[in-house]
Amino acid sequence: MVSEPSAVPRVPSGGSPADQRTHIGAAARADRAAALDAWLARMFPSHLPGVSLIAVGGLGRRDCAPYSDLDLVLLHNGTAGIDRIASALWYPIWDARLGLDHSVRTLPEALSVAHDDVKVALGLLDARHLAGDAALSAELIAASGDQWRRTAVRLLPQLKEITATRWATHGELAFLLEGDLKEAAGGLRDMTILRGIGRAGVADTLRPAVRAADLRLLDTRDALHLAVGRRVDRLVAQERGTVAELLELDDGDTLLRRVAGDARTIAHALDDAWRAADRLRSGRRRGVAPGRPVRRPVARDVVEQDGELVLARTAIGPVPDPTLSLRVAAAAATVRLPIARATCEWLAAFCPPLPTPWPAAARAALVSLLGSGPGLLPAWETCDRYGLIDAWLPEWARMRSLPQHHPVHRFTLDRHLVQAAYEASAYARDVERPDLLLIGAFLHDVGKGLPGDHSTVGAPIAADIATRIGLPPADVATVEKLVRLHLLLPDIATRRDLSDPVTISTVAEAVGDTGTLDLLHALARADSHATGPAAWSDWKGRLIEELVRRVHTALDTGALPAPPQPDPELLEGDLPAVHLEGDRVAVAAADRRGLLGSVAACLALHRLDVIAADACSVDGRAIVEFTTQPRYGSPADPVALAADLRRVAVGDVSVTQRLRARAKSDRGGAAPRVVWLREAATDAVVLELRAPDSSGLLFRVATALDDAGAEVRAARISTLGGDVVDAFYLVGGWADEAERARVEAAVLGVV
Repeated sequence: MVSEPSAVPRVPSGGSPADQRTHIGAAARADRAAALDAWLARMFPSHLPGVSLIAVGGLGRRDCAPYSDLDLVLLHNGTAGIDRIASALWYPIWDARLGLDHSVRTLPEALSVAHDDVKVALGLLDARHLAGDAALSAELIAASGDQWRRTAVRLLPQLKEITATRWATHGELAFLLEGDLKEAAGGLRDMTILRGIGRAGVADTLRPAVRAADLRLLDTRDALHLAVGRRVDRLVAQERGTVAELLELDDGDTLLRRVAGDARTIAHALDDAWRAADRLRSGRRRGVAPGRPVRRPVARDVVEQDGELVLARTAIGPVPDPTLSLRVAAAAATVRLPIARATCEWLAAFCPPLPTPWPAAARAALVSLLGSGPGLLPAWETCDRYGLIDAWLPEWARMRSLPQHHPVHRFTLDRHLVQAAYEASAYARDVERPDLLLIGAFLHDVGKGLPGDHSTVGAPIAADIATRIGLPPADVATVEKLVRLHLLLPDIATRRDLSDPVTISTVAEAVGDTGTLDLLHALARADSHATGPAAWSDWKGRLIEELVRRVHTALDTGALPAPPQPDPELLEGDLPAVHLEGDRVAVAAADRRGLLGSVAACLALHRLDVIAADACSVDGRAIVEFTTQPRYGSPADPVALAADLRRVAVGDVSVTQRLRARAKSDRGGAAPRVVWLREAATDAVVLELRAPDSSGLLFRVATALDDAGAEVRAARISTLGGDVVDAFYLVGGWADEAERARVEAAVLGVV
């Protein structure tokens, strides 16, 4: 029989942060493991030969988080009634509301499963005897370790494939704002793999920096469990502040940066370990006997050896070339081979700092590195892990792992900058100066994290860096302009009327020449793609291309676009008229106020998001034209849409009433604001609304403007994550401040 369980060990809930901190750290984890060991041992039947209880997972390693699950193996030698014994053990654990992953096996069964299942084999490496037949446990622990050392090289490819699938699902912990501390790349699950590869003798995986990173991630998970009061591994935004306080860190951003640094350390160590395993397996497959390694020249002072880049013997001297580390990085990125760990350590220790300005060889190596395409990211990450980047760019330390909290961003600031350079390499043939494009893309957000507008703040910082790396003054000025204006094209294209001559002349004056315009166009595309999927779309690309084309014409010939003319088909024929063509929706009706808002309501009900809108009145006809895109990817039913559009065109209010009822439930968010731009249009004033997005927002605002007596001739709708920046062109001068205040109040009242 199984003895009656005593009270299950539990972490006290609540308490002050100081009290909770006593449950964080290696000592607290060991204490929890000891308490669970004693509790489980008391439940185990005494004097039962041939049966033992073994801990694996966190309990096996004595790394128990406050609300960890238990991973247990009931080992036996064919004992009769083992199912009854198992049930008597498992049910009290479930009754105590503890998570349990369990198995019941004989020793041959356990070894057989581990022989073919790499996850089981890894789990047994953490096996630790808890109760029962100690000799039986010792036999399994010794046999499983020996079997792993003999079979690891065969099983590691399977493990690598499983790991890649997990990474694809959970992403990279170093670059996520809400990453899974266990499952994401660089998380605690990867530490289990590193321990396994180390136990197989394939590589030295648990160096001091890796062990320290593991301990800090474990501490972070302890604090997260305490903050939430249950088992959870994803560090979500609302818990960051509490977790940071429990870890005695300054704030949530400090916590994220620490987690990112630790995740990078672990991920980089695992990359090294995979390469060591691949070399070992490749050598065994070819039957290569140990001996003198084959070396192949790759670039000046750089050779390949065993699939990694190392220094040529002639490069190692009493006074190394200061450009050596940059040239090695450029070579690694170009040939897409990793830099050997010993080489990185030697460069970090002995490569002297670069002089100011940089030599031409260093500048050429940087451009080659930034333009290397797919090889850039792993080469840069390797150099960053060994501190080489800080020696090139002292500003990098401030930007490393800096979170970007806007939901459209998928990467930390430093990774975003490198990703932007990578994306920019795809447009190198579209510009006259690809070197300045790569440098501008790499530096475009250097002002982030500092007070003020990051484009304005970052421009002089980028100029200082460009001067330091040795660019001539004219190129420095171009880089500075690229950084200062890198948001100009996407902002204008999505928020302004591209048919308005003032829009085109304003951009042309700011850009100055077609060469800079082409650089900004390429940079805008690279920046958007590096930001994330939500930052780019086909319609945004078309708008930017249209803006660039018109500004090109203005810079080349001085010609500005003619005022827009309504579709001739809408000026003739019976009313109402409805035209649906691709993403274009046009409606003509008898002249009346409110048509813009009513059509916008109809489009919202059919799940069409408005990108642009134009309105005019000609010979007693009100004409509105919209550019739209499906909200969820599927186009609207054209028959139903046309029918509803005809109803609103003749004044049927049923459509707008349906939208009003729906919109009541989804308003909210940050406080909206209105910005007036009186010099941004030829014959109008631009009212720019910045507010949280919601269903029917354009309808409500257009209706409010109409009720306030403002005539809207055009609207440009820009959605950024959960926010909108909507620009409305109001016909007239609007010089009276009181009138502007009245209209502004009307708009804010409906948002």
